[in-house]
Amino acid sequence: MTIWSRLQDHRKSQGALRIEALFDADPTRAATFSTQAEGLVLDWSKTSIDAGARELLLELAAPVPERREAMFAGQRINETEDRAVLHTALRNLEGSVAVDGRDVMPELRRTHRRMCDFARAIRDGSFAGQGGRITDVINIGIGGSDLGPAMATRALAPWHDGPRVHFVSNVDGADIADTLRGLDPATTLVIVASKTFTTIETMTNARTALDWMAKAVTQPAAQFAALSSATDRTAEWGIEPSRVFGFEDWVGGRYSMWGPIGLSLMIAIGPESFDRFLAGGAAMDRHFREAPLAENLPVILALVGIWHHQVCGYGTRAVLPYDNRLARLPAYLQQLEMESNGKRVAMDGSDLVLPSGPVVWGEPGTNGQHAFYQLIHQGTAVVPCEFILAARGHEPELAHHHLLLIANCLAQSEALMRGRSLDEARALMQAKGLTGAELERQARHRVFPGNRPSTTLLIPELDPYTLGQIVALYEHRVFAEGVILGINSFDQWGVELGKELALKLAPLLQGKPAPGHDPSTEHLAALIRDARG
Repeated sequence: MTIWSRLQDHRKSQGALRIEALFDADPTRAATFSTQAEGLVLDWSKTSIDAGARELLLELAAPVPERREAMFAGQRINETEDRAVLHTALRNLEGSVAVDGRDVMPELRRTHRRMCDFARAIRDGSFAGQGGRITDVINIGIGGSDLGPAMATRALAPWHDGPRVHFVSNVDGADIADTLRGLDPATTLVIVASKTFTTIETMTNARTALDWMAKAVTQPAAQFAALSSATDRTAEWGIEPSRVFGFEDWVGGRYSMWGPIGLSLMIAIGPESFDRFLAGGAAMDRHFREAPLAENLPVILALVGIWHHQVCGYGTRAVLPYDNRLARLPAYLQQLEMESNGKRVAMDGSDLVLPSGPVVWGEPGTNGQHAFYQLIHQGTAVVPCEFILAARGHEPELAHHHLLLIANCLAQSEALMRGRSLDEARALMQAKGLTGAELERQARHRVFPGNRPSTTLLIPELDPYTLGQIVALYEHRVFAEGVILGINSFDQWGVELGKELALKLAPLLQGKPAPGHDPSTEHLAALIRDARG
């Protein structure tokens, strides 16, 4: 019998077990089903994982250490693209890592120093625009070239002491038009983030920005920087090599903000704070490599996810940061998880026999409470929730706000688990003076089934170091889940087909012959041509 079969049997044996009953059976459960490391606490006691399930799940994680060490050693674990996976090296600025016998760390350190020098020059005014000191920076990218730095820049707003930083990603002209409006081209730096310098959305936006700047300055390319390894293409744009920052193919887009893709963040918060961000990620790397599986934060978080999705069959996962500055974290984690583990075949190309990654979504608290928590509490689908909460806020003069935020977060996880029984709802309605059929009707609307699982990640305070820890924690969680499921978490072939078809559709939209499209698409294209005149 496989471990998966044993897990399914164990889940069936739990029957109608309620999470609350696990606390009744084990008064120490809150402590024994919490994992602490590096100042972080992951409380996973409000799940249906009991001691037996925990042991079986840990058996599932047995292949993780070998695969983990292969990753850190620079082996080509991204087998479909024949690449190493070494984003961890970007935040480990000491030691050596060999890829194909070559130590890659000296070049990484040189690039990091160049980034720091450029960021300082912008921040202190020694690099200026053609109208004076740089006041605004626009990062143009998409996917991993946007989501990571955009999320982190918002998260670390209290550390901003450099130019204002803006992000453009969507090829919809509204995105760049709204961003450019009100900015001064003569004091704006544009960063174009594309490894190949061919990404159609990014390069379309970059050309629009270049044209915008050319109307106000004589040398628009002098206020452009590139995050790219395609130096021949950046030269065609007139971008000086000193403002081009490349990275290797073993840095995947969604794992890339630790290096050159993080330049916009570095400019906003400064190299010193950026290095604290890297240090937090490196600390989580060490923990992931050194901690036993049963005490390993990324592994435990992965196993909780596996239990909820592959064993219990819950189709989605809500990430609910109780920190408004982490508003973009759920979107960032959507890409990290769903692009990494949204696969249908195993490493050997065979069909998966288990579901792959879940749908990941979420919003910050307390906003979400007044939007979709209704479904989470009383809907027919069970949605495991992952709360993220800081013990301290950044504004001491607003400590009363933060206490209210904490109270709301803890109340939500408690309410999800405990719920409200029909008898309790009847008592509430009886206290309001209702009787008979109306009492029964109203009471049923106020029943909360409860028994809905959640985890809480408690951090001391959101700062560059802890943000680095959080991002690396989730990176390694996704890696561990991928290893357990036997899939490649580091390719993304599912991104390609739509992009290929979009290029082929351009002639059809212009009224030119473009055979090979389905009747629905051809019909829609005709309607669009008519509407556009």
